[in-house]
Amino acid sequence: MGTNGSTMLEPLRQGLPPVDPTAVSGSASCALPARFDAVRGARTFTRSTLSQWGLDERFDDVALVVSELVTNALRHALPEELRGPEAEPEPPVRLHLMRWSTRLVCAVRDPSEDRPGGAFSPERTEENIDLESGRGLFLVDSYSDSWGWHPLAGRLTGKVVWALFLLHD
Repeated sequence: MGTNGSTMLEPLRQGLPPVDPTAVSGSASCALPARFDAVRGARTFTRSTLSQWGLDERFDDVALVVSELVTNALRHALPEELRGPEAEPEPPVRLHLMRWSTRLVCAVRDPSEDRPGGAFSPERTEENIDLESGRGLFLVDSYSDSWGWHPLAGRLTGKVVWALFLLHD
């Protein structure tokens, strides 16, 4: 995550007790190729990471959200020339998992600065139910405690779409 780690976490502070970005008790990241089979790899990475953190019971919900976020990044955030086996050597999509004692965040970084989900808005879930796109984000909204997105700053371009899961002792 480099120097943008705290930038990536900034929206997670809204409406929640403060989180010190240096107090992450666990973090893991993986690069994902610009192919749809990367979704399976993201779920496998998520299962392994959650197991290492003793959070196996959260796998189903988190894996569903990770699958939706990665699928959206691959389907909507990549230009055609970045897709497929001839894609550039540096994978354009990254999955980040971060854990604190009371919360887990999954964040997917992609090269697009476009708002995820088109007209979908987490604040107007009832109005969004009949939209043709954004239904995956409806699942993200339903299975996570909150979610959002923001453009990246600094050397990294694109955006991060994140989902927050509260952990209960």
